[in-house]
Amino acid sequence: MISSQRQHLILNRLRTRGAVRITALSKELAVSAMTIRRDISELSDKGLLKRVHGGAVTTNTLLSEPLFSVKSQMDIGLKDAIARKAVDYVQPGDVIAIGGGTTAYVFAQHLLESRQAAGITILTNSIPVAELVQALESKDVEVIVTGGVITRSNSLVGPIADKVVASLRVNTVFLGTHSVSLPRGFLMPNSLEAATDMALMDIADRTIILTDHTKWKCTSLSLFARFDQVDVVITDDGLEPSSQLRTRELVKDLVLAPTREEIESRSVGI
Repeated sequence: MISSQRQHLILNRLRTRGAVRITALSKELAVSAMTIRRDISELSDKGLLKRVHGGAVTTNTLLSEPLFSVKSQMDIGLKDAIARKAVDYVQPGDVIAIGGGTTAYVFAQHLLESRQAAGITILTNSIPVAELVQALESKDVEVIVTGGVITRSNSLVGPIADKVVASLRVNTVFLGTHSVSLPRGFLMPNSLEAATDMALMDIADRTIILTDHTKWKCTSLSLFARFDQVDVVITDDGLEPSSQLRTRELVKDLVLAPTREEIESRSVGI
């Protein structure tokens, strides 16, 4: 298959899925990952897609939310690293809130597998997170679901969700974000989801944002939090030094989670 045929197929996959991964395309087309990266780079130069870590997304995903099933396959290693670090911010018996999105979902997976989950209560507007808790054999974790209108990312938003949230109180809220804008703050493409995230922050003693380094290169529509409204930002160690410096000047605490590759390289060096 020649390059033009491969690139046509890549664009077709993007139109139907919203995002593609290099590893999956390499297997499907029986070519090297380097070849796929070259194709994606050429398509990006033409403005036909946007490169992200490990793959590509359609250009219109800057202002619209990809499906949860699509996002869950993107940047998996980075989300794991962030989630492992975020678990340290929960204590047994805490009352916490977990927002929508796949990074928050991966955090919930790691949390529920840890000792810190003992006796906790989770308020969430994420259907996948609620299903995780429901599937637990142990009933030591209580979940409260907000209700509301379902988004493409399987989050519950809108006036019903906001009203339920406003009647409660939590120790810490863990939120994902679609993009990070310096110096503005954290943004979502869905204005209703942004409003529900703001409602969750209003009832929390502490706000923690979970987001991988690629979000600093994205843009989006609706601001839901300024940097001075956030206590901790947890991202991976792939964040560029210049972005690290600017972010540290704006937020109370920036935490860089080591990726698995970094952990392994340190182990080899010992």
